[in-house]
This record gives sequence, structure tokens and C-alpha cells, in this order.
Amino acid sequence: MNSASGTEPATGDTVLSARNVVMSYGGVHALKGVNFDIHRGKVTTLFGENGAGKSTLMKILSGVVTPTSGDIVLDGNHVSFSSSSDARDRGISIIHQELSLAPNLSVRDNIFMGRELRTRTGLDFAEESRQARALMADLEEDIDPMTLVEDLRLGQQQIVEIARALSVDSRILIMDEPTSALSATEVEVLFKVIRDLTSRGVSIVYISHHLEEALQITDYAVVLRDGAITATAEAKDIDLEWIVRNMVGENFDLGSPPTGHAFGEVALSIKDVSVTDASGSGYVVDHLSLDVRAGEIVCIYGLMGAGRTELLEAVAGRVPMAGGQALLEGEDVSRLTIAQRIARGLVLVPEDRQRDGLVQTMTVGRNLSLASIEAFAKGLFLSRPRERALIDDSIRKVTIKTAGGNAMIGSLSGGNQQKVVIGKMLTTNPKVILLDEPSRGIDVGAKAEVFRLLSERAAQGLAVVFSTSEVNECLSIAHRIVVMRRGKISAEFGANATKEQIMAASGEAVVA
Repeated sequence: MNSASGTEPATGDTVLSARNVVMSYGGVHALKGVNFDIHRGKVTTLFGENGAGKSTLMKILSGVVTPTSGDIVLDGNHVSFSSSSDARDRGISIIHQELSLAPNLSVRDNIFMGRELRTRTGLDFAEESRQARALMADLEEDIDPMTLVEDLRLGQQQIVEIARALSVDSRILIMDEPTSALSATEVEVLFKVIRDLTSRGVSIVYISHHLEEALQITDYAVVLRDGAITATAEAKDIDLEWIVRNMVGENFDLGSPPTGHAFGEVALSIKDVSVTDASGSGYVVDHLSLDVRAGEIVCIYGLMGAGRTELLEAVAGRVPMAGGQALLEGEDVSRLTIAQRIARGLVLVPEDRQRDGLVQTMTVGRNLSLASIEAFAKGLFLSRPRERALIDDSIRKVTIKTAGGNAMIGSLSGGNQQKVVIGKMLTTNPKVILLDEPSRGIDVGAKAEVFRLLSERAAQGLAVVFSTSEVNECLSIAHRIVVMRRGKISAEFGANATKEQIMAASGEAVVA
């Protein structure tokens, strides 16, 4: 199949078809007559920018929402799902992009939540534990089923989310950004699981903003843009350029290091910083030192577990240092609280925006103004006009696509939510901004916008430090690339580094 319209009729290998699906919210058309096929025992990858309508289409196919119009055909029969449970009973499950786990419950209880195993005398906890342990073994994760989810790192929580979906034994499994928090090794394991599932006839719908990664697992590619299918093709007929061109209308990169300005004095000095590991017997950050100058953009690259997140969180005050200092323009801020560091000009954009960066029950405006509340406080009262001015200015400068400051944060796409988190920290007028995986879960267009924003601020004198596990992001706007491996700096490169050099320094195998 190779078509620009995506309207060809379903074939014999098609297990589910969406035909002429329209989804409207008021006067806004999220989907505009979409035709989409899921193939038996194959991986169909859905590409598209944030806001293109991917999640809306998947919610329809998994019974979360009902389309405004259109038909869903399952095994040749027209169907209508009344709920996600109804769809699951028919063999359709979904792994949502944003984790839906209960952090205060165990891994076992999360996997079997809502469909507990029972005997005549009560719940069969022993069998649930056995099955949970077997699922972890299949995913090559040594996680005790009785571990609380809140005690797991983000990547492990993503594994639990995947295990929960696998435990349902579905015929159609929808994976929305399943690898966004996984290490390269964990991604390889997941891909082995996917190929095992497809060999047994399970159909996979795969959504990912990691385009090169997704190409490795794709059988059929579908591109959704502005609520409509722009292209469909078999994997053998496409490449990365084809995907990007059909997603955004042009082939573009993520930017280049900003030029035309001289670096200032050292803004951030990390001196001999150490952070202990979970066991307390070793270091996840091992006596690391690094200087960053005003106006400089430094990328910290490393595989999962290299210590990138722990380093940034220690400097920002979220986790304690076992030793060393963090100096902001020469002042030791190591013993200050997070709020005090923000007031001095040192801010962090965390990796998990849903858990650590946003308040889901608040509006876009309130999320933007949270970190700058002192700027419009008048005694015991807040100056609403000053707050509104700050919010409106931030929405404009950060180019957040929203109906306004009063819109709920949950109404925004992932990319725009990430820009709210960044905008919230920029409203404090920082001297140094730390960003942990700033492009996690956002599309190539949103990435380019985020990097453009950081480049503009660096040109104005802001010191920028961002971490990533994607090599291409290192080669975008960074003036300097620092590679971490096992808690230490293993190499430093300038903007002219190669992908092979960076990967080799991290200990990652380079695929020819």
C-alpha cells in the first residue's frame, strides 16, 4: 500500500478499520474523515505532530470516546464501543502516553487493578504475584511485584504500564509513546516482545516521536496531520525524510548553536559533586565537575543510568549531594532550598512534566505564574492585573498554543504542556536553566520550537544545560556536548562532534 489519501478499502489482513471518522469538539474538528486500517499480526505506526489527532483517534479505537460520525469495523462487523472496558472485552487494549498508575500501590496491584484474580474464598494474591513476576521476566526487568510504584524510576514505571497491557492478552494493542522513558536496552527488549506478539497474530498500533527508532519496528506507516491522513506506505518504501516531510510539510533540522554573541563569565560551577546510589554504597554521580558560562548551551548526553538526571536534580536541590558544591555566579547555593535557588536564578525543568512540572487541576495561567508568585504579590494579596500581564506575556513569548490563560492545562497537547513548564521557569528571569529531557514525548515540530526558544534566551545571556538520550538532539543547538558514563564525564566535544564519537564515549554500540 502506498497512498497519499489513505482511503483504500480494507483488505483480507485487516482486523479493524476506521472509515470516515470525524471527531468534533464544539466548532473544532480534531479528526476530519479519517480512514485507518490495523493489520493482523503487523505493526502499524501512526506518525504526527502533537495536536495532529493521533491520541483522539486511538481513544476512539479503544472505546474511551465516541466519534461524532464514522464507522468502526472489527472482523468485518460494524461495532460501537460503549467504554474502554467494552473495547477491552473485544480484545483491544491501550497503553496511554501519560502513565495511569497508582503510585501508592504495588506493581502487582497496579497490573491487576480492576480485574483482580479470584478464587471461591477471595482474591488470589499468590497467582497475581506469579503472573506479575513472569511478566517482569518477559520484559527482562528484575522488579519485585510487591515494590511500590512510587519507588520505581520513571522508566521502570513505564515497564509496569506495558506489563499491565500485556497481561490482558489482547488481539489489538495500542502503544502510545511506550518508549519515552525507556533506556536503549529496554527499548530493544520491548521490540523483541512486540515481534513475539505479532508472530502470534497480535496487531500493534505504535505511536512514537522517536522517528528513527519507530522505523525499526514498523510494518506499515500512517501520517496524520491536522486531523487528516496525509500519507500511508509500507515500511520498505519509506525513510526518515519521508516521515518528516509528510508530518510537517518540509524537511528541517532542530536548529544550530546560536552565534553572534560572546559567552560571559562562569554562571554555574559544579565542583566535585557526588550523589549516592539507591543502595547507599556507591555513587550514581561520582565526583563530577563542570563549568557553564553565561550564554552557553551545554548538552549532557548519556544512556539511562549514566547519572544525568541525578546530577541536574542535585544541582537544583531536589536530591541531596553526598559531596561537592554548586556555585551560581560564585555563590555556593548547595545548602539552599529549591525555592531559594529559584530566587537566586537557578531553575530546573524536570523530566516528568505530569508529576513534577504541572498541577493538573489548575489552568494554563496558574501553572505559568506559580514560580513567580512573589512578582505580583502585594502584602497578603495578589495583584490579578499584574499576574494576567505576566501570563499573557509568557504565552506570547513561549508561543503556547492555547485558548488563553483560563484554559485547563489538560486541554493542551504534550508539546504545549512542555512549553508551559519551560515558560513557568523563564518567568522567574533565571541566570541558569537546567532541563532534563526537555523533548520527552513531544513531536519534531515542538522540539524545534523548544530549541529555538532556548537558543534565543542563550543569545540574551542565559546559561542553558539540557540532558538528552537522543544523539541528534546533542547535534542541534549545543555549543558543547558533555558525555556522562557511570556517573562521570567520559568525554567533551564541540558543536562539530559526530554521532559516532558521542555514542562511543557513552558506551553505546554504534550501528552501521
